[in-house]
Amino acid sequence: MVQELAIETRGLTKQFDRHVAVNDLYLQVAPGEVYGLIGPNGAGKTTLLRMLATAEEPTTGEIYISGERLSRDVASATLRDRTNQTLKQRLGFLPDDFPVYDELNVWDYLDYFARLYNLREPLRSQRLFAVLELVQLVNKRDSQISTLSRGMKQRLSLARTIIHEPLLLLLDEPVSGLDPMARMQFREIIKALQEAGMTIVISSHVLSDLAELCTSVGIMELGFLVESASLKELYKRLSRQHISISVLGERDALISELKNHPAVVSWELLPESSEIRVEFSGSLEESAALLKAIVAANIPVTDFHNTQEDLETIFLKLGHQQAS
Repeated sequence: MVQELAIETRGLTKQFDRHVAVNDLYLQVAPGEVYGLIGPNGAGKTTLLRMLATAEEPTTGEIYISGERLSRDVASATLRDRTNQTLKQRLGFLPDDFPVYDELNVWDYLDYFARLYNLREPLRSQRLFAVLELVQLVNKRDSQISTLSRGMKQRLSLARTIIHEPLLLLLDEPVSGLDPMARMQFREIIKALQEAGMTIVISSHVLSDLAELCTSVGIMELGFLVESASLKELYKRLSRQHISISVLGERDALISELKNHPAVVSWELLPESSEIRVEFSGSLEESAALLKAIVAANIPVTDFHNTQEDLETIFLKLGHQQAS
């Protein structure tokens, strides 16, 4: 039996007056994935998330959540909302500007949203304790929200977003403005949610966080989805490997070995150093074979280490290709 996609869009388009924010977008996200949305400001990421969350209505195109189509062509808005109600129960959406109510305490804030989702006792209290434990705010349950740090408020907002146990979580710039420690705590929570089986779509400008969290990424540019692939496949296809090699004495013999290796794309002699930086198109096994050949040629190697281009480099490289 083929498992339904968690998200599928077909020809999804959103136009504001003359501006096309999302343009003919075809997206597929499998259940249990953490899918990262990357792109510059104005690329259409927030508009896409808002349409997936039913907070924004598409101009044209279709959205399917777990195989069920979000209705947008029902004449009555009330009837449309009723038609989508079951699907909305499966969604959790954390926008980048969602306010918290500073005058409430943590428990009352979460209890308010739990009641909006019609959670009844004893389940409601069980869920409140569960999400507070997940976001590490149990000891703050009686604290007024105004006294919380920015990172705590963001974790509280996430707790509010998952209080009804959604299957699909949509996060728009959730770590914006957080310090490194708060970002690390947020990442650990996202990992726990994925391990629990939740599908997560997250947009962020902090690409190092996405590289650590995501199974797949989509890159948006001017409303178009210009790339969508698993992170593993994206690295394999677009990420260059670099090897730094240091030797004792002259480097001529090393350069001769590099010239003979088919996976060596180019090399650079670093001034005032014994190091050569190599751009390498081969696999890790091939880089090991290169090291073996260098040692067999009696070249005194003092350092040999590999680095891989990161997600940020891939993103900048793709952006340059689009511009040219």
